[in-house]
Amino acid sequence: MIKALYTSATGMKAHQFLLDVISNNLANVNTKGYKRVQANFQDLLYDKFVAAGSESSQGVQSPTGLQVGSGTRVVSTSKVFTQGVPENTGRSLDMSIQGPGFFQVSHPDGSTVYTRDGSFQLNSNGELVNSEGLRLDPSTTIQGNVIAINIGSDGTVSTQSSDGSTQPVGQITLATFPNPAGLDSMGKNLYRETTASGTPQTGTPGLNGVGEIMQGFLESSNVEVVTELVNLIVAQRAYETSSRAIRASDEMLQTTSQIIR
Repeated sequence: MIKALYTSATGMKAHQFLLDVISNNLANVNTKGYKRVQANFQDLLYDKFVAAGSESSQGVQSPTGLQVGSGTRVVSTSKVFTQGVPENTGRSLDMSIQGPGFFQVSHPDGSTVYTRDGSFQLNSNGELVNSEGLRLDPSTTIQGNVIAINIGSDGTVSTQSSDGSTQPVGQITLATFPNPAGLDSMGKNLYRETTASGTPQTGTPGLNGVGEIMQGFLESSNVEVVTELVNLIVAQRAYETSSRAIRASDEMLQTTSQIIR
């Protein structure tokens, strides 16, 4: 009965964490390029009273054994990099990646960080920057009397002048990772490379398995509200069930103590 108290407590703690994860997913349902987080559970150690396959004193072999677990815990969280729905914005500097890949931006500490959020603007120097002012890498600068900016599905950036002439001004490349779920989430729609994610490989959009770029679109969050609400209900019920198991164990302990008295 004492073991049941601690086992049920692990269930409450794990499902409280799951509620936090689901709440964060729902909070970011309108965050561009956001990828939902999945919590992964793992059962704890087992007390083994009879090993499977062991023989009793009568020489009879146990087909299954006798063991009881010690509860559960959240062992990891992972980003689910499924494609979000592209939303038409009509802005020439908005870009959505269709398929694998990340935009590369220069962080103030000198490193390169990565994002799926393709909402870019021009800074005072005519450079493409994200909403935090971080410069797109490789750098693309747009200057002069420009009436239109064109970004191809292969990442080529060109401008159209008032006289109708077209001028190429840059090439956007995308980074892919062997294990994107291993990226470190920094907040502000940014990711950082880790040893778990593997070394990034940069390439031209649309070639060698790299996603294409859609100009005038932004990738929406891949959070499905209905699915998250169902997960929320399941987690809440699991939390309540664990708390009831604690109450039941406590009542059994009270009954036992009364009998002993």
